[in-house]
Amino acid sequence: MTGTHSHVVPGVQVCSLKVDTPQVIQPGTTYQVVRFPFGAAESTDRWEMHQTVQPDGYVVADWSADDRSGLIWPSRPGWGTLHAMIQWEAGTATEYRDQYVRDPLGLTSNPNDTTATEHRAPTPGGNYFVKTHGIFVSPDVPIALRVTHNNPTPLQLTLAEFKLAIFHAD
Repeated sequence: MTGTHSHVVPGVQVCSLKVDTPQVIQPGTTYQVVRFPFGAAESTDRWEMHQTVQPDGYVVADWSADDRSGLIWPSRPGWGTLHAMIQWEAGTATEYRDQYVRDPLGLTSNPNDTTATEHRAPTPGGNYFVKTHGIFVSPDVPIALRVTHNNPTPLQLTLAEFKLAIFHAD
């Protein structure tokens, strides 16, 4: 490579998170960040986009109790392809909601920039959803997956995956 982009690492950089520890999600219109474990419990994080010590110095002590455990901090700027899988326990909800969000916790100057928001009706059998969406990403703006529902009582999110693949973009 030549010119101003000689520092760019070629190839795709991927962070792949998975959680099968059920998370209780309260009903209502307030979206909740899906939390993910760190280290050996996650699928892959070769590029260190999901670490207990976050880029701003904050340390996540308990992934299951801290919304920061749901943040992916992109390793480089570029075109990000987001993937999610969401599985809910059985309930009587008439609507399940999910979205991707840049900076859901207000840590930067551009908080709560949502995209790919979907409101879904229940399906016969289980309520299992998959989504993919592309956005530009930056290392200084974390990204998360958020969910909510309108069941009359809390529901468990029984399985979730959240993945980011970053491609170089000029």
